[in-house]
Amino acid sequence: MKKGKPKTRRGTAALSALLCFCFAMGGAAGPPDMAVAAQAVSAENLAIPIPGSPAIPDDYVVFAFNDLGMHCYDADYSVYSILPPFNVLHAQVIRRGVKPQFVPYRNLTVRYSAQRDAGLSINTTSIGKSNFWDYSLKLYGVSLLPDMGLLGQAMPGSADRSIAFLSYDTTKKWYSATGIPLTDVDDAGVKNHTPLMRVDITAPGAAQPLASISAVAPVSSEMHCFDCHQTGSDGASDALMATYGIAAWSTSPDMQIQFRENILTLHDAINKTNLMASRPVLCASCHYSYALDLSRSGPQGQQIGKSVLSLAVHRHHGKTTAHTLPDPLNPPIVPEEGSSTCYNCHPGKETKCLRGVMSVAGINCQNCHGGMLAVGGVYPLKTTHKPRRPWVDLPKCQSCHTGDALRNNGGQIQPILRIAYDLADPSATPRKAVNARFIENLNTRFRDSKTHYGIACEACHGSPHAEWPAAASAVNDNTAPIQLQGYEGPVRECSVCHTAPMQPGLGGPHNLHNVNDPNWTQQHKTFYAENDSECRACHGGSLEGTRLSKTAIDRVSYTILSNRIEIPTGTPVQCGMCHKNPRAR
Repeated sequence: MKKGKPKTRRGTAALSALLCFCFAMGGAAGPPDMAVAAQAVSAENLAIPIPGSPAIPDDYVVFAFNDLGMHCYDADYSVYSILPPFNVLHAQVIRRGVKPQFVPYRNLTVRYSAQRDAGLSINTTSIGKSNFWDYSLKLYGVSLLPDMGLLGQAMPGSADRSIAFLSYDTTKKWYSATGIPLTDVDDAGVKNHTPLMRVDITAPGAAQPLASISAVAPVSSEMHCFDCHQTGSDGASDALMATYGIAAWSTSPDMQIQFRENILTLHDAINKTNLMASRPVLCASCHYSYALDLSRSGPQGQQIGKSVLSLAVHRHHGKTTAHTLPDPLNPPIVPEEGSSTCYNCHPGKETKCLRGVMSVAGINCQNCHGGMLAVGGVYPLKTTHKPRRPWVDLPKCQSCHTGDALRNNGGQIQPILRIAYDLADPSATPRKAVNARFIENLNTRFRDSKTHYGIACEACHGSPHAEWPAAASAVNDNTAPIQLQGYEGPVRECSVCHTAPMQPGLGGPHNLHNVNDPNWTQQHKTFYAENDSECRACHGGSLEGTRLSKTAIDRVSYTILSNRIEIPTGTPVQCGMCHKNPRAR
């Protein structure tokens, strides 16, 4: 691994999380099929990329999105590992029409390649940027060629080859490139936590793509464990040395190695383990990690009877140094200070995980997830009366987006809450909405949910923690919606997938009517007469306009008498703009 701190690319942001694969936890080696799959990228899956900027032709549209707002990996693998480099892209392909249709997957090839962004940053290869490949066999049971991922997806390489997505989910109707071993250092040695990948769809034998789109592949190795665990700090102090009989702390000049060795030393002293003599160690070999269990097999081997990794880490750091619940006189090891608390471990102070529209609105980690002890499962959930399950018992969209202007949990005309749970509940059990308008699929997370015509929620809203429109500094995150509809924000334009003439109706996502469609403008009076509550749900009880009826961009409408009505961006649309308000008569 190339040492030294890479330059930081200004204006980037990121977020932590990762999904990996399941392996035999009782031993070092992974199952044989994983070892085979890791070497399975053949010459057929590698091709020279088609040049040119992404563009969406009339007949096809491709949505490409990351499953998470941030994929984390370890900056060093010589001491221990929590997560490997493992990025995930999904793609859905639609043939446009009055009634759009998914294209049968056998009729297409979906490929990804690296793409240079507006700041001229491009990330084609991970060679020389991580020592993961030096330790993949010991840690993950698979010997890999450089740039090869654990499940067979590879980096494009310095030639920026176009690589096929290796799987297709017939239920979700999306292609997946799972386990791309991407790092957060671009080809110029500059930090970029939101590099772009170009996703192309091609027909068999075709020389040009049917459609292309840019997708962010967020990635970060930034963790700040050294703030507390570098030699001489609170987590590697003389006091701890005396308390636990520790002979010495790490003297490594490499800070990434030093704090990791100190953590293992402290773990050995407290728990009577022998991890320092077993380096490198995979933390999940003893502590079950949902992020590393792709098959959802649950705890295996040495994991049985031990704390789940996420619960153990959050619970430990949310308590005092005496391992008791904190109080005003006895603070926790890591104090609750909003997102900065989480940035100690979840990338991070430079990466700044939260970059989506909610972060722009001032929402922090605790607004949705609760504090350290809640995330650590110290308090049982109100719904199951059991500790929360990491990666499963998560806050929902519906926990804050509880309904529309007529029916919601908050009793507000503009019903978006800022806390996803009852503040009196120490477990931070996610709220359930009384109105189904904005809920996810039953017992399904947002990132796995789909809606209108089977389109993934992420396809139109972006990834968790990077929801559109993302922060102004997160330029790359906002690239895809601009390519799809010409402006930032969730995909609202029906014309992205639908061709004219569309039948007016309320069959859009979240029961939305046709957007920016003259047919709807001319015929909406009939729908109001049949069921005015559907109109008032978004336009307000008195049709005065609410945040649910705000224009995403400048709109132009025409009355029956052809009067031109200009509606600026962000204006809550109300009936009185074009004619008398029927509720005011």
